[in-house]
Amino acid sequence: MAHGHTITIEEGEQRVRVVHDGQVLAETDRPLVLHETGCPPRYYLPAKDVRLDLLTPSDTHTDCPFKGTASYWSLPDAPDLVWAYPDPKPEVARIKDHYCFYSPEVA
Repeated sequence: MAHGHTITIEEGEQRVRVVHDGQVLAETDRPLVLHETGCPPRYYLPAKDVRLDLLTPSDTHTDCPFKGTASYWSLPDAPDLVWAYPDPKPEVARIKDHYCFYSPEVA
């Protein structure tokens, strides 16, 4: 990790739902909550709680020096709505097979 940059991951107990145009895309009560310096908390949801059948893989990839290379998935009217790290760096290995959305509902 770079000096002053930290990432922590904790087991969340919040209920996290992702709804787009009235359709539930994901719902879990066992998210991983990732806290990263300079970023809002991000909720990573287990693959089995995400409606992957509704999402289309995107050609978009981004590189994070701390987490690795992200892959993205889209809906027809919502490009790159969700991302995941298929092969995350060892420090954040727990987020493998978890998906993150930009604007979940957290209860």
